[in-house]
Amino acid sequence: MAVSKRVVLHFPPRLVDQPIIYKLVKDYNLVLNILKASVTPKEEGLLVLELSGDREDYDEGIEYLVDVGVKIQSLGQDIVRNEARCTHCGACIAICPTGALALDPVSRQVNFTEDRCTACELCVPACPPRAMEVHF
Repeated sequence: MAVSKRVVLHFPPRLVDQPIIYKLVKDYNLVLNILKASVTPKEEGLLVLELSGDREDYDEGIEYLVDVGVKIQSLGQDIVRNEARCTHCGACIAICPTGALALDPVSRQVNFTEDRCTACELCVPACPPRAMEVHF
């Protein structure tokens, strides 16, 4: 059974220069798509990835990451729309490349579909009331 998930990986400074992602591909047969990366030598690293592979390989790869000290989060935990701030103006819709933000034709409200979001952050500066927040 195949699985594909978007995850956020936080690397402590001691792991930034290690070939951890290489091992996910080579030893666990995982396919990855890097959606965002911020890695600074001797500082914490951050990768937003889409990981795909067989369920067993995926689970073993995640276990490997945890064992070496990489903190793992689901991507959906990091992208938040502040409902109290959102005015449903729609400014974010035109800028969203994945369609994660879309206008409901009946209610005229902006819907946010977290699992379509790639954390590109284009919606953050486009939102006049600053309702979109990214917490990595």
